[in-house]
Amino acid sequence: MKRTVFFVSDGTAITAETFGHSLLTQFGDLECRQIRLPFVDTPSKARDSAELINRATETTGEQCVVFSTTVDPEITEIISRSNAHVFNLFEVFVKKLGVALGREPNPGVGRAHGMGDRHVYEDRMEATNYALTHDDGISQKMDQADVILVGVSRSGKTPTCLYMALHYGIKAANYPLTEEDLEQPRLPDFLRQHKKKLFGLTIDPERLSKIRELRRPGSRYASIKQCRYEVEAAEALLRSEGVPQLSSTGSSIEELASRILLSQGLQAEDFEGQAT
Repeated sequence: MKRTVFFVSDGTAITAETFGHSLLTQFGDLECRQIRLPFVDTPSKARDSAELINRATETTGEQCVVFSTTVDPEITEIISRSNAHVFNLFEVFVKKLGVALGREPNPGVGRAHGMGDRHVYEDRMEATNYALTHDDGISQKMDQADVILVGVSRSGKTPTCLYMALHYGIKAANYPLTEEDLEQPRLPDFLRQHKKKLFGLTIDPERLSKIRELRRPGSRYASIKQCRYEVEAAEALLRSEGVPQLSSTGSSIEELASRILLSQGLQAEDFEGQAT
């Protein structure tokens, strides 16, 4: 049976899951059953979580792996006594960091993904609203955009824009290249006037066909012939305009966002709504 991996936290468990995933990728195509246990913020919830972990170990016959970011000593102790390989990611670093900083830690539940600075939070929300109102060419007024993603339909523009908005507070717009656009010798004028902000997303035609097939089964829109035409035409058009482009095939949203920011000369620290 697959090894079971738990991500346990007294907050959202985003940190535990992200770091845990990064570590697991170092072991190739390891197949795991992954379970996230967020908001384990009381001893009672910790005992329930430990019981769930123990049952999983008994069922599979293999000790589970637990990535934890709990900070409360009692909760941490309960989870650590589980019949599993428990890695508390904060314990590994906090003590050494305290020595390096010359001060004692002051643990607090939920700080890693709390609202924090209200202005920073509001900037991220404003950027998210901007991404939504400038999605798929809804609005052609893009003067306030920090970056504009261009590519064929379903190439990954929307989730990448939302990720940059939510994590960095970057105002990202996107525009889908239609067949009409692809038949023209150059990009629409409203895009060309923001040429320095443009970044192209492309995708493998076979992958694109599978994605579109889920949305419109059996349609011309999802046919491999149509997908090949659109991808090839879009790539040629973007090359002719000197727009940098990146394939979303096999790339995570996080990687796409980081590469786009780097290519465009944008740095997360330049924005008040930087990643938490």
